[in-house]
Amino acid sequence: MVDKAALGAYAGYVLEDATIPELPNHYRGKVRDNYDLADGRRIIIASDRLSAFDRNLAAIPLKGQVLTQTAKFWFEQTADICPNHVIEYPDPNVLVGRRLTILPVEIVVRDYLAGTTGTSILSLYKTGEREMYGIRLPDGMRDNEKLPQTIITPTSKAFHGGHDEPLTPAEIVGQGLLSEEQWQTVSDYALALFAKGRAMARERGLILVDTKYEFGIDENGTIMIADEIHTPDSSRYWFLESYRQRFEAGERPESFDKDFVRTWVVARCDPYKDEIPEIPQDVVLETSRVYIDAFERITGQAFTLPDPSVPVLERVRRNLKAYF
Repeated sequence: MVDKAALGAYAGYVLEDATIPELPNHYRGKVRDNYDLADGRRIIIASDRLSAFDRNLAAIPLKGQVLTQTAKFWFEQTADICPNHVIEYPDPNVLVGRRLTILPVEIVVRDYLAGTTGTSILSLYKTGEREMYGIRLPDGMRDNEKLPQTIITPTSKAFHGGHDEPLTPAEIVGQGLLSEEQWQTVSDYALALFAKGRAMARERGLILVDTKYEFGIDENGTIMIADEIHTPDSSRYWFLESYRQRFEAGERPESFDKDFVRTWVVARCDPYKDEIPEIPQDVVLETSRVYIDAFERITGQAFTLPDPSVPVLERVRRNLKAYF
């Protein structure tokens, strides 16, 4: 495990802007910078940006490397279950993959009555809803309780700043978002990927609570998983050892608490209206430590610290020179 003292060398070691003028067709997302090459490949650079409240809050040292390397681990572990878009990893923060047409349905698989967003099953359940996403949940369930069975809660994929909306399988097919065959394929892949992730997480003392998958199709119509898989940003993990005791006591399960920055900001301003105050370095470094700890626990591998004397963007540019 990387200790706090060692992380001190990485204060300010961040990739906040991954603009590389020599690469074509730049698209900047909340966290990732994308470049589309003429031959159908896409370069995806994971920055260290941390986004919340519809804005960029901070840059967390090594966060982009954690996300890229965690997804790499899971893409390798699940390649026998579902095709993925990976071609190669020329840098710890960079994936080169096939450019896919992303399907307009976002797939979230859930094993527990949990969540905080307006489309989460816990939020809907607390308002009295029992039928959601084409599924009926029983009365009398408690926060963070194991569901009777693993479920898929699909939402419309919000492009261009829109909002995700809950969908049922009948609506997905009826509205022509996916064909019946595509929906069946995506559902089967999602449940199989989740089952593999859940089993491997349990071996490491973790509960894979829920996760988000994005699927796309290549030029031949083949469905593949894209973006990321089972990372601390796309998935919720709880610690198995303390779950039962905390659940019985009505307490929040112990998890990878990456919300230091969000909590710190909310305590000091209205993040939707006010200017964000400067976030202290100790809060930033503690968040970095949690991300690294998540990588090591999820994968069972030691995190490789890069050379802090070489700026991240300089290293990325050097490793991508072949694509210029």
